[in-house]
Amino acid sequence: MTTRTATMSTPDGPFTVVERDGVVLASGWTADLAEVTGQIHPSLRAESVQQVAGLGAITDAVCAYYDGDLAAIESVPVRQLSGPFRNHAWEVLRTVAPGRPVTYLEYARLAGHPAAVRAAAGACAFNAAALFVPCHRVIRTDGSLGGFRWGLEVKTNLLAREKAAASPDGQSERVAR
Repeated sequence: MTTRTATMSTPDGPFTVVERDGVVLASGWTADLAEVTGQIHPSLRAESVQQVAGLGAITDAVCAYYDGDLAAIESVPVRQLSGPFRNHAWEVLRTVAPGRPVTYLEYARLAGHPAAVRAAAGACAFNAAALFVPCHRVIRTDGSLGGFRWGLEVKTNLLAREKAAASPDGQSERVAR
């Protein structure tokens, strides 16, 4: 099993991805690999990670997302491990439409546990695969942003980019940057 990593430039700063066999294990807006690998479940961690220039379809999806094809990240496979609720909650996050953020309460309902708002927030906090599992699309009930591991400026930019690119029916469209 070869685990590889690549860091690419984005409008929101350096974005690092760790993958194995074409599946994202972790990602985030940093050039510091240690900041990304710390969220990977211990059973998925590799002893060594090979730095490469690009990750093929994964790198292409990130570039396409930043070029306005917001759906490009949806087809990238992701592997995260935790308990049953969190695993399910991460899958649910991948169904939240760009440009249509949900509140933590709505997210808990979507995950099938309306009373589990704190657990839903925990799923966002421990999400290792930022962007591909779009925890940035979850906001507070009062409309404020809440937290984001990669900084509120990045979260603000992502939400603004998605709002601008989303069509009225909730489907993403390509837009010029």
